[in-house]
Amino acid sequence: MPLLLNIDTATEHASVCLSETETVLAMEQSADQKNHASFIQPAIRKLLWHTGLSLQLIDAVAVTAGPGSYTGLRVGMATAKGLCYALQKPLILINTLEVMAYAVIEEKNKQLATSNFEPQTSNFLFCPMIDARRMEVFTALYNNTLQVITEPVAMVLDEKSFEGILLQKQIIFSGSGYAKFQKIINHPNAFFSTAAQHAGHLAVLAGRSFLQKKFADIAYCEPFYLKEFFTKQQPL
Repeated sequence: MPLLLNIDTATEHASVCLSETETVLAMEQSADQKNHASFIQPAIRKLLWHTGLSLQLIDAVAVTAGPGSYTGLRVGMATAKGLCYALQKPLILINTLEVMAYAVIEEKNKQLATSNFEPQTSNFLFCPMIDARRMEVFTALYNNTLQVITEPVAMVLDEKSFEGILLQKQIIFSGSGYAKFQKIINHPNAFFSTAAQHAGHLAVLAGRSFLQKKFADIAYCEPFYLKEFFTKQQPL
């Protein structure tokens, strides 16, 4: 059973956990987006203290690779790569949007377990959204098995966004960007979830990747920004 260190600093909430297969052994979380860099190293030390384990025992490090906060992605990736180099362990990269979609799927499955009236998750598509300022979001579409329906994209939302797909499928929107879409969309097939991802959700997907030996090239991998960062130049 693989022992994994999982790091998620891609969005406004940061978390790290130690997991064995898909079971979380210990987790630390922070909601202070401005302090992800100062959170991560002490959080890892707390995990080791709580579990009595050492970093040398882990089999791999997993990290949310993006899209997301530019600073958060760099913090998570740099930490993960540094540990992998030092410990000579493999690195696992998981798309942030996929982790977000899995969080909603997991919540929906728990609801189904206690209700005989909810439709099956196979009837839904899952659309995580990361706020990218103004009316733009980073988003993608997945089915209930996390098969990609629409590849990750930076999208400017309007009243007609997802119009064609909503005529055929029910979609659950989630993440930090869904609130602004909720204000401009009125469709019976549009649903909204407040489920938020954390390192425990990452751990499940990372455990599957480990068993399939889906490892990244530590020397050349970079965060998946989806959209290039730029600083607007002031007029002379």
